[in-house]
Amino acid sequence: MTEVAHTGSPVLYLGFSLLVVVFLVLDFVLLKAKGQHKVPVGEALAWALVWFVAAMAFAGWYWWFVDGVHGREVANAKTIEYVTGYLIEKALATENVFIWVTLFTYFAVPPEFQKRVLLYGVIGAIVMRAVLIYVGVLLIEKFDWMFYVFGLFLLATGVKMLLFGDQKPDLAKNPVIRWIRGHMRVTEAYHGERFFVMKDGLRHATPLFLVLVLVEVTDLIFAVDSIPAIFAVTTDPFVVFTSNIFAILGLRAMYFLLADMAERFHLLNYGLALIVMFIGVKMLIMDFYKIPIPWMLGTVFTILAISIAASLLRPSGDAHKDGDTR
Repeated sequence: MTEVAHTGSPVLYLGFSLLVVVFLVLDFVLLKAKGQHKVPVGEALAWALVWFVAAMAFAGWYWWFVDGVHGREVANAKTIEYVTGYLIEKALATENVFIWVTLFTYFAVPPEFQKRVLLYGVIGAIVMRAVLIYVGVLLIEKFDWMFYVFGLFLLATGVKMLLFGDQKPDLAKNPVIRWIRGHMRVTEAYHGERFFVMKDGLRHATPLFLVLVLVEVTDLIFAVDSIPAIFAVTTDPFVVFTSNIFAILGLRAMYFLLADMAERFHLLNYGLALIVMFIGVKMLIMDFYKIPIPWMLGTVFTILAISIAASLLRPSGDAHKDGDTR
């Protein structure tokens, strides 16, 4: 098969970016139309399916487009790269969702306010990932040894997740929160979905603004972790960009789908750690042995399935307590 490093073009990037803008505008309009309300599981599941179908529909269009330009073999390979990258990014984003659960619980954010914060969080994540993808592509094209740096980084990250995956962040000592509280006026109570309010002629931030800032910070941290992972699958910038963005677009629906079940998937963090370590090793040995992308896809899917099944078969202590109180 003839190697094709880049399948994107300025027109494709512009078209895809406009598509994303349309999706976000529709999401924002629907958010306004529905008003403040707690998102039920049924609605979250419906939206999760919508975003998944959209991602797979794009995969079908992408295969058709590459098939017409570069041929069937290249189209098959690139589409598998896209689907694998999408699955990996979607899986790693689950860790982000669990952190959001911790944030919203700590700040006691009313359920009807959460969706607006997450919409802005998704927009911020898209912008940050676009920048990091661009930087990552530049580094890889200029320095071949960056693959080893990314591989070591992912391996170290996976080991850290494996050892400390069950520890929750101490938000009371978070430096970002302490800095904001030390430099801004912050109200004690929420004021609807507003991030800022005027009190006594002075502008005050609301606790919802603190939550938004932390959501964006966690988005950045997880983007730094997950972007190197997809470079183990492909270095085609268009595949990296599109698979990442589609994984992010469905994050809000994933949160509302998993928020009440976070404790039930208590072993998923360890599965994600193994996936990150596997990807890191894959990048470190690529000069000696290249793991085929289909094998990589199968391995990631298998680890996810086993960790989810094990979580359900062996519930955590918290899950037992929750079950006892219902």
